[in-house]
Amino acid sequence: MTNDNQPKYTWWPYQALAAREAELGRRALALDGWQRILYEFVRFGLKQAWACLFGGLMLALFIGTFLWYPQDAALARYDFLVLAALAIQAGLLLTRMETLDEAKIILLYHITGTLMEVFKTHAGSWQYPEHGLLKIAGVPLFSGFMYLCVGSYIARAWRLFDFTFTRHPSCRVTTAISIAIYVNLFTHHYFHDVRWLILLLLVPTFGRTWIHFRIHRHYRRMPLLVGFFLVALFIWFAENISTATHAWIYPNQKDSWRMVSFGKLTAWYLLMIISYVMVSWINKPKSYMPLEAKRETPG
Repeated sequence: MTNDNQPKYTWWPYQALAAREAELGRRALALDGWQRILYEFVRFGLKQAWACLFGGLMLALFIGTFLWYPQDAALARYDFLVLAALAIQAGLLLTRMETLDEAKIILLYHITGTLMEVFKTHAGSWQYPEHGLLKIAGVPLFSGFMYLCVGSYIARAWRLFDFTFTRHPSCRVTTAISIAIYVNLFTHHYFHDVRWLILLLLVPTFGRTWIHFRIHRHYRRMPLLVGFFLVALFIWFAENISTATHAWIYPNQKDSWRMVSFGKLTAWYLLMIISYVMVSWINKPKSYMPLEAKRETPG
């Protein structure tokens, strides 16, 4: 699950895994037809799972603590989730599976997400039904880590799949779009909700942009707007699991759980773009160049 752009990790279990995976990759070059397709499919899934490490661990914590955490424990479940999330973040940094620059940007997203959580919770958009001490204005501190999961996924996937782009918009334009999305999350409670106008603006902004990603030796591609939707869809699935475990709940889930409205996909789509843009400040979008052309480029 490595590529040439990956940082050099010093954690010995990862080095052993990377060496084994590199050997499998070399053997796969001899495969033909459906065998190579199957290898790429499995490799794609493993890379995605590796990129989702933070989010997957958090989701496992939500499920595990909901099912088995002692109700009479001295440490509240919500406080345990905060400490566990901090431990995961520290582990990613110590093992160098996340760079310090990425952590800084993701931390900024954590802060902006927490501020939005405080506002949205007090506006009645959703609520946190359990008690705990590690809270800000009634919002448990693990809430910011849920946004961090998205930022961590994008940052890790960017490296694992060696993202390059065709006709990517400028940083100034994408930042302006992100600011508009974030501001509307607050102002739509008092003025008109302009999310649909923002969604329309995404068409001229990202409509011509293709993302190129490398699973093994060759690049595949898809429209970036489609990539955004696929990530938002998986976040929506995770949100359904999270609300079922009472990590947080919506007003219509107070008496009994029910599926999160499919309309929430638009909110996650827009929030995911904010996360993507923040990560792009560090991982500057590079223009796509075929591997053959790269090999012929001097230096």
